Parts: sequence; C-alpha cells; structure tokens
Amino acid sequence: MSDKLMILPSKESRKIRLLKIPDDYEKHEVYRAATGAIGRIEDNLPDYDWDDLMEELEDMGFEEIEFILGPEV
Repeated sequence: MSDKLMILPSKESRKIRLLKIPDDYEKHEVYRAATGAIGRIEDNLPDYDWDDLMEELEDMGFEEIEFILGPEV
C-alpha cells in the first residue's frame, strides 16, 4: 500500500511542509483533523512555531517527510 501524503502550503516556500497521513485516517477526514490541530495550537499557544504544531500532529500519528521543492512550472 502506498503512503497517503498531505501538503501544508504556505506563501513562503521555506514554510511548506509535507506530511505522511496515518493509515487510520480517510481522505475526507484528514483536512479537518489538520485544521483542528492548527486551531488547538493557535488557541493554546499564540506564539507557536512549527515544532509546536508538529508535536501536536505527531501525537495524532502524522509524520513529517523531507522533500525538495522544485522549480515552478
């Protein structure tokens, strides 16, 4: 079975993230789960950074994947 992946986009290319989605999430659930995690972090840690958000996502089973961002097409 191939991995399911999700891109967290950003206007700043250095802030774009690629995540491996846990196997127990369906496609239609993953956006809501990520949005909820972001909302919880924003509510509880107004000065949050990526590490804070990733900790929350890892607790939910997500994994950050390293990638190379290619040129625009």
